[in-house]
Amino acid sequence: MLFVLIFGIVTIYKNKNKNKEVFYIVGYIIGVEVFLRMTGGTFLYETGKYSVLLFTILGLLFDKINEKSSIFFLFYILLLLIGIVFTQTPPGESIRKAVAFNLSGPITLGFFAIYCYKRKITITQFKNLLFICLLPMFSMISYIYFRTPSLEELVFSTSSNFDTSGGFGPNQVATIIGFGGFILAVFLFIRINLSLYIFIDAIFLAYFIYRGLLTFSRGGMITAAFAFLIFAFFMFSYQKITIIKISKYVFVTFVLFLGIWLYTSNITGGMIDNRYAGKNATGVKKNDVTAGRGDIIDMQLESFYESPIFGIGVGNGKYKRIETGKRVTAASHNEIGRLIEEHGMLGIIALFILLIVPLENIYFSNNYQRAFLSAFFVFWFLTINHSAMRIAFPAFVYGLSLIKIVPDEE
Repeated sequence: MLFVLIFGIVTIYKNKNKNKEVFYIVGYIIGVEVFLRMTGGTFLYETGKYSVLLFTILGLLFDKINEKSSIFFLFYILLLLIGIVFTQTPPGESIRKAVAFNLSGPITLGFFAIYCYKRKITITQFKNLLFICLLPMFSMISYIYFRTPSLEELVFSTSSNFDTSGGFGPNQVATIIGFGGFILAVFLFIRINLSLYIFIDAIFLAYFIYRGLLTFSRGGMITAAFAFLIFAFFMFSYQKITIIKISKYVFVTFVLFLGIWLYTSNITGGMIDNRYAGKNATGVKKNDVTAGRGDIIDMQLESFYESPIFGIGVGNGKYKRIETGKRVTAASHNEIGRLIEEHGMLGIIALFILLIVPLENIYFSNNYQRAFLSAFFVFWFLTINHSAMRIAFPAFVYGLSLIKIVPDEE
């Protein structure tokens, strides 16, 4: 990570960000962040977010910014900072860590959004950006392969699987694998070859999906599937493809996914079927298919009712749930719930800002641009609902939903 930081700073300063170096370096950090966490290659746990914030600020120093976006997102950041005033941690706990854990992602998102809003990036530059994001994900997939014990020796259940996630958090791993699979699927769709042959790229995609399913973390894979469906819908509309040709695409996709699913189901003894069906290992439907997230949201709403204006303070939700003694995961997996609980009405206003600005950008774009912008918006929204902002990825894809993709000649 040290090399990435030094190389990035020198490159951006030397070229004054004339070639969109900030996008490329941030994209690489997004692709490599979880891999570095897995291997202990970071200084601090939040190094990825801090690095994105650093390079974003460098980009803002060298490039002009849209004043309209600055007002919206600076106001959004201010709303978040107010919540720090109400932070109260138990004795022995660090206020700095509580604030950093909960606000490093949202604030990084705010600054990156300022940088990205209506910023022009050519189609070629954009494709190169996605390619750079994808490269370190191959390293992560390879690492997971070598770290995973023999699958025949594993006893699968319907819980998220650390053994098949390289020993790291399955939620974060599945999120990045899902994004990598999305990029591969997009490249296949728009005929961009990573290798010399398209069937090799299809094998790459199949393996990403397979590895993502083996994590048993549903959020990342379901999010990627929804994002690609949105992308395909607008791209079909842009290209004006006939129903017959669309049917061929759907058939090939269905056969590919069915083959991957049946193979994964066989490997896991049918546990992957139960996992996505919301059943336990014996095949009985679970009372709570959200893995405890529903209970957390109920508690967050109770906290909001107690303090609806300013919320209960940044990071306080976790400690409040610990004090109840109930068997729930203390840290929120849902950024929307966290905003409502810890920031109150100010958090709701901040959320409306985040929702409205990219939708306005998508509305005034053509279908080619909408295919990507809408997919990134879906990626951001669904990711923060199942994984909050534990990694820098949601800030990145949110920013990409604000850009303006233009032909190369511009």
